Amino acid sequence: MQIDPLSVTFSALADPTRRAILARLARGEASVTELARPFRMSQPAISRHLKVLEQAGLISRSRVAQRRPCRLETQPLEEIALWVEHYRRFWTETFDRLGEHLEQIRNTPLGGTDDGHE
Repeated sequence: MQIDPLSVTFSALADPTRRAILARLARGEASVTELARPFRMSQPAISRHLKVLEQAGLISRSRVAQRRPCRLETQPLEEIALWVEHYRRFWTETFDRLGEHLEQIRNTPLGGTDDGHE
């Protein structure tokens, strides 16, 4: 069974350590050692996180002599942003309609009619 890319990306982003790694890479490429520095975990544990991020397409690694810098890849994040935007528009329109409805209620006399008769 094939898992869709959006699910893979959300799964990779579910872990706070991986999100922190991506936040660091948003400032520029970094080595595994540099990425591991702020965390209290082993280099192999960081490497496992990087593997998940790489499999999700969120980072890429290159080789420069002995150094293997990691860099942020934005395409999967752009796909998530598009997906979220669809729902943001939905909720914005829903809240706008609710606001209009509440405004109508506020402007309607307590008797429920607007014709001045009781």
